[in-house]
Amino acid sequence: MTGSAMRMRGLLKKEVKHVLRDPSSILIAILMPIVLLLVNGFGISLDAYHMPVAVVVSAPEEATRGMLQAMAASPYLSVQRAASVHDAEAALTAGTVRGILVVREDVTERLRRSASWPARVGLSVNATDPNTARILEGYVTSALTIWLGDAARELRRTPGGGIDLEYRDWFNPELHSADFIVPGVIAMVMTMAGTLLTAGGVSREWEHGTMESMLASPARMIELVLAKLITNFGLGIGSMALSVVLAVFLFGVPYRGGFFVLALAASLFLVFALGLGLFISTVSRNQFVSSQLAFLTTMMPAMMLSGMLFDISAMPHWLRIVTYFVPARYLVSILQTMFLAGDVWSVILPNLAGLAAAAALALAATMAVTRRRLD
Repeated sequence: MTGSAMRMRGLLKKEVKHVLRDPSSILIAILMPIVLLLVNGFGISLDAYHMPVAVVVSAPEEATRGMLQAMAASPYLSVQRAASVHDAEAALTAGTVRGILVVREDVTERLRRSASWPARVGLSVNATDPNTARILEGYVTSALTIWLGDAARELRRTPGGGIDLEYRDWFNPELHSADFIVPGVIAMVMTMAGTLLTAGGVSREWEHGTMESMLASPARMIELVLAKLITNFGLGIGSMALSVVLAVFLFGVPYRGGFFVLALAASLFLVFALGLGLFISTVSRNQFVSSQLAFLTTMMPAMMLSGMLFDISAMPHWLRIVTYFVPARYLVSILQTMFLAGDVWSVILPNLAGLAAAAALALAATMAVTRRRLD
């Protein structure tokens, strides 16, 4: 065997051992492509299936049975009967339905009249996501058109009046995409800023050896962690305040909620993000690896699985379950609600609970890993 071949054999053996000794290299090389393929392949969906619509029927049952059957037959709509308009509006505000269809009691009579007396059916849509609102309006209109066609064939004539569908877009009546996207972008900024503030800085201290000196000092571990959290917490709150100011005054997004709730939600999410950054930096102790892990565990899930860009209800059922483990989902929901609808407690309180649980878990994991590394 020549010298060149021997050197190549040695280099290859050394590289294999290096990869096997460094779990982060395996994670980046194998886990990252899997996660990105799963998230992008299943998370990006511009189709909206089984969108829940509350239907309030005041007309006789026999007159509207065909309408309800036509809507239920659509794979894009999920019909939910509501006892009253008040109950339907409560469901729309809480986010359990995407729209409300109100069928008035005179619908049968108006269908039999001339074209100047159309049957009026009211459709109210949650328009925080303008694209989804337009899609839902189109699906409902299509279902009603199919119903009218079937009724005409059954009666062997064309209904004179037709359907006059009155639209009402809730929360975002102008259907401005920025009003829906900007709050989600704020959540993205908070996710990346909070995680990288601690992940990058602490990793640098591990590389330079200053972290070992701090750990050898008389200071307790909880004091070291709190000092880093408090310092970066102030920077994170400043970033949040700047983002809200830009959203309101630069993008013209309305803000209808209270600032105390906003501060509480931002604080809980920052504790999670900063704690996650500490956890990543403690595990990796390398700036490059920390930045890659921060991107993988925060930015991509926050963009694809938080509801920032894509409707969670359009995702597969198993992926909708995964979104509950993405804390950015809770912050996006709170921000979009507070900007566009106000303090809707039925939405805010469950999401605040999710943020609190995520913050507690991040801090507990950081303390556990740091103690283990000290021992």
